Amino acid sequence: MFARLATKRFLEIRQIFRQPSQPSRSFSTALNYHIDSPDNSPDTPWEFSVANKERVKEILSHYPSNYKQSAVIPLLDLAQQQHGGWLPVSAMNAKYPLQKNSSSRVAKVVKVAPIRVYEVATFYSMFNRTKVGKYHLLVCGTTPCMIRGSRDIEEALLKHLGVKRNEVTKDGLFSVGEMECMGCCVNAPMITVADYSKGSEGYTYNYYEDITPKRVVEIVEMLRRGEAPPVGTQNPKRIRSGPEGGNTTLLSEPKPPPCRDLDAC
Repeated sequence: MFARLATKRFLEIRQIFRQPSQPSRSFSTALNYHIDSPDNSPDTPWEFSVANKERVKEILSHYPSNYKQSAVIPLLDLAQQQHGGWLPVSAMNAKYPLQKNSSSRVAKVVKVAPIRVYEVATFYSMFNRTKVGKYHLLVCGTTPCMIRGSRDIEEALLKHLGVKRNEVTKDGLFSVGEMECMGCCVNAPMITVADYSKGSEGYTYNYYEDITPKRVVEIVEMLRRGEAPPVGTQNPKRIRSGPEGGNTTLLSEPKPPPCRDLDAC
């Protein structure tokens, strides 16, 4: 009995691998490798803006000269903000001769082999390797938010925008993705909005908590109109992470520990 089931399962798996390859890739697969395209190849012109070149210098100043490679993540993040929310391969290691001694390549800036930059960019899911909307909406999918209805939140977003997960709306304004725990479990469910509409100078990354399907659609429409939805909890009966109706404990200043004199520190 077991042998027959194992054989059947093996044949099913083999059939899957024998199917012809599809022209499109799933988002998760797209994170793992790169295929050149007209707007995303090592030869595509790319460089940090004048303002961001100064920010590059400021970022590098936080690290010892022999540990420049530690700046890979903030530099990639800056490149992604400048490039409308996604990270082209040319920002990691551009081949295009933009100018003599160009400092536009992250690999060159931190003086590491390009593969070291690729490893970082493909490991962290917050680096978007494909195009996203000017407003990239990320729904928390971890257990507390899922129990509190995050799947309903995502479904409301996708239905309202007429896209699938990780697709961009036709007007280029919105895309919807999933993010793991964002640390606001007490205010679940929640979403994050990465706002790339104003470039790296006006980039924001805001949390919207205690979300409902109705409220998340309202937030989308406010963003579409160029308005700024109030961040944090969307429950008018709560203040930040406090309970509805106000706190019932910790109503006064905490007493100092009796074992030491804080004023003497």
